[in-house]
This record gives sequence, C-alpha cells and structure tokens, in this order.
Amino acid sequence: MITIDSLTKRYGGFTALDDVTFTAQPGRVTGFLGPNGAGKSTTMRVMVGLTEPTAGSATILGRRFADLPNPGREVGVLLDASAQHAGRTGREILTIAQKTMRLPATAVEDMLDLVSLTEAESSRRVKNYSLGMRQRLGIATALIGRPEVLILDEPANGLDPAGIRWMRDLLRGFADDGGTVLLSSHLLHEIEVIADDIVVIGNGRIVAGGTKDEILSSSGTLVRADDLDGLALAVTAAGLAVTSSSSDGVIVDADAASVGRAAFDAGIAVTELRGADGSGLEEMFLQLTADSQRDHLTDSAMEGSAA
Repeated sequence: MITIDSLTKRYGGFTALDDVTFTAQPGRVTGFLGPNGAGKSTTMRVMVGLTEPTAGSATILGRRFADLPNPGREVGVLLDASAQHAGRTGREILTIAQKTMRLPATAVEDMLDLVSLTEAESSRRVKNYSLGMRQRLGIATALIGRPEVLILDEPANGLDPAGIRWMRDLLRGFADDGGTVLLSSHLLHEIEVIADDIVVIGNGRIVAGGTKDEILSSSGTLVRADDLDGLALAVTAAGLAVTSSSSDGVIVDADAASVGRAAFDAGIAVTELRGADGSGLEEMFLQLTADSQRDHLTDSAMEGSAA
C-alpha cells in the first residue's frame, strides 16, 4: 500500500502541496490525475525520497522510501524516462540496476524480453533511443527487482498505440497479481480503461478520490436535444443545476429521471439521456479541475486586465 497522509510542501511563499491525503491499494491500479502544475510530480517525488515534505508523510509498504533496505526490490519507479544516462546502452543501464539490487544476471535478459527491446536495440546508446524506447527501458528498470509497488509518471508518453495497449496489459496483470500501481498520465482514456481507483489533484489539493465508478457516476446526467438552449432553461426552471453546456449537450447535476421529467414538462424533445459517465473521464476531469486549468487562468487574467 502507498499511504499519503496530510502531505504539505512549500517553496517559500508558494504551497505546491496542501494537506494531500490518499491511499493506493494492493491489487488495484490508482490513476493520479491533475493539470500541469497541480502537484502530481511533487507528490511522487516526495514518495520516493527525492523531495523532502514540509509536513505530513508518505509511506510505501508501511515505511518511508529512505527506510526500505533495498528499495528497487520493493518499489519500481519511473518518473522521467529521459533522465537515463544517454551515453550508456540499454543493457548497461539494466545491468547496473541488476548488480545494485543484487539480482541474478538472468534478470537483465528477462526484462529485455518483457519490454520487447531486441538485442540490437539493447546494445545502442540511450541517446539514440526514441522516447518510446526510453519508456520501455524505464519500465524494465522499474520492474527488474520484481517489486510489490509501481510508481509511474506518464509511462505511456511516446508509445505508439500498440505500445500503449502493451503497457495497459502489463500494468493490469501486475495489479491482478496483487501489486500496487500508482499511475499518473495525461492520456485520460487509458486511465479510464485501466484504473480501479482515481485521485484528482488541483492547485496542490485533492479535489476528488474514490473508485472509478464512484467518480464517474457523480458526474450527473448527459442530455441532448435539438433545442439545447430551451433544454438548459427547462432544467434550470425545474431547480436542477446545469454543470456544463456545449454544442454536444448539457450535463445536469441530477439523476436521469429528474432531467427527463423536466424536459418532458417543458415540451422539449430529448434525443439522448444517460449518465454523464458516458461522456467519459475527460469531462469529469475538466469539471473538477476547472479552476486550475491553464486556459481558465489565462482567461481570468485577461478578464481582470480588461476590467
């Protein structure tokens, strides 16, 4: 288990993390989501001992990362696939990890096979790797110690569709075997497909957390009609809150039955009515993190300048 308890990190007058608390459970994939600058990477760096918290704690398997006797055997970490030594070959990097963790020499070949790096590719210097190949090498390094926990920041970045599918199956299998996976990604569809639990952070604070089904079911009802303006007025007049409106439809913070009755009473012909989870994780994510989105902040600043 990964346990984050009241984690706070300040840099001078700037608070990067503000009382962050959540857990990632064994046997499950936890998606860790947030806009750029929300605090995801800072949280993960604190977890693995690269950043010291101002307050609170982060433990893995009940201990701080620094207190684990052989961390690579218990926690596999990939925070930046491009941070590998560019002058070494892929095989050399895995061999260093194998020797550092005191693993059998066969572990190197096992990992190269697992991530599908060929003999020729493993003999090339990392500076000549594509980003996708660096991701595969980073994943191999994270997994070589056969850890119980994986902490991965954007591991699918640079992978082609087949590689993303491979990654998904790999992580799903790891969790199904009892492992704990904490996965940060901007590929929301992939998180929606693979995650069991979701934690959303914005402006350094946790804004939502729970199982994927709980998070998505809280998104309300998606309703579409030819007369979207009339539909929005009808549900508002019925005392229901419209949380999002666009040319694609209206999302209402109410159950489908209530939304359907409001539209019927107003004589609005509804063309689609369903739980907003059908609109996917992206819509939920944008709603929950609206205040910390870069475009939102830019628009707000422009409005303030205009005033």
